[in-house]
Amino acid sequence: MFELKIKTHFAAAHKLKMVGEKCENLHGHNWNIEVYVSGEKLNSAGVLVDFGDIKKVVKEIIFELDHKYLNEIAAFAAVQPSSEQIAIHIAEKLKKYLDEMSSEDSPIRVSRVSAWESEDACATFIP
Repeated sequence: MFELKIKTHFAAAHKLKMVGEKCENLHGHNWNIEVYVSGEKLNSAGVLVDFGDIKKVVKEIIFELDHKYLNEIAAFAAVQPSSEQIAIHIAEKLKKYLDEMSSEDSPIRVSRVSAWESEDACATFIP
């Protein structure tokens, strides 16, 4: 098994209901995101997948979130834009791209996504 990790970040605002007084106010974070992908086999170039390909896809996903008010984004219309839901959103969007990049005999999967909302607090989604 091989696992690759890339890191990125974005800034955005949100409000969360029924979480705690502070979080119910409009506030923002500088989220740090860690994305892990895994697979069993290396390709003919001797890598699981090119880091550049993963970075490009994740950059597109993050662009949709960066410097936005997350409560107004369609992806969070039915759920609160918590760190947990942000991690799920990134993982699900990335999965669609990985399915296209993978071969049947060597699938590449999202193994986990961590969304750090501060330097000492994060949520990790493990599909």
